[in-house]
Amino acid sequence: MRRHKFFKRIFSLLILCFALPLSTPVQARENGLFGSREIMSHQLSAFKKWNGMVERHAAETDPGHKRKGPCRVTVNFQCPIDEWNDLIAGLKNKDLSLQLDRINRHMNRAPYITDIINWGVKDYWATLRQFFTKDGDCEDYAIAKYYSLKALGVPADNMRIVVVQDTNLDVAHAVLVVFDKDKTWVLDNQIQYVVQEKTILHYKPLYSINENAWWLHRM
Repeated sequence: MRRHKFFKRIFSLLILCFALPLSTPVQARENGLFGSREIMSHQLSAFKKWNGMVERHAAETDPGHKRKGPCRVTVNFQCPIDEWNDLIAGLKNKDLSLQLDRINRHMNRAPYITDIINWGVKDYWATLRQFFTKDGDCEDYAIAKYYSLKALGVPADNMRIVVVQDTNLDVAHAVLVVFDKDKTWVLDNQIQYVVQEKTILHYKPLYSINENAWWLHRM
């Protein structure tokens, strides 16, 4: 999905955020994702789409929340939520490399649908259950993988949704990055298998985020 101008505006706003006084300190790191210099902040208030998605996800996963209507049946899934529950149960306590591979492949089975078609807006960050209901675009795949791995016990601090510029295609894109000891793995809806971050040379990171912090990336 072409969002070059949109993400350039977002990137400018993020830089402005760091120019303003913050209630919490920021931390800079030279060896950031995809060869960047990254600056971390715990101030997440500016990320309204992300925060809204996190709040909706919490409400939808509340024990009192019930599924409405019959289970959705698609070409690729007989019942996405039930298949996901079975997948998570089968991957509990398994090796992380197996969990990453299975989650990446499973979510990538969903068809790519733009936010304009799904939601009637240019940019909407869907929850895991909304992804099961309507599929989604790049950040929706990344979010679905993020919460799937979190359900398997991977800490939020070991994962980030990363918004990048694909310099080969000149389009904005989003992936999930998972840190595992001395390796950094990328789960990408454009790649069927999980790859190490250092092998990808055509992604220019703009910002990354999880539930606890966000990072501005400068090349």
